[in-house]
Amino acid sequence: MVTLRRPPQYQRSGPVLEPYQVVLRPLITEKATHLSERHNCYCFEVNSLATKTEIKHAVEQLFSVEVADVRTQNRRGKVRRFRLKTGRLRNWKKAIVKLKGDFRIDFY
Repeated sequence: MVTLRRPPQYQRSGPVLEPYQVVLRPLITEKATHLSERHNCYCFEVNSLATKTEIKHAVEQLFSVEVADVRTQNRRGKVRRFRLKTGRLRNWKKAIVKLKGDFRIDFY
């Protein structure tokens, strides 16, 4: 079955981001390492204004790979104490990018 996609009927409101502005840094955690080894998925901290298609194009350009799927999460900043006052860490966006076939990304 072929799915036909129609072009969007709206223009994106916001700045046009370059690939190096979309992907801020890779996330190297135990869970991210598990995903990369077993499921060929990689985690990145991304710009909170970036869309899934922008993330896909940025990862493909920066790492020379083909992306199969992008999942995003908006992470809420944690409450932390600074001496006698309580404060909040900033909110951030996380992207989990699944690669096609035998493509790999080496961070080390």
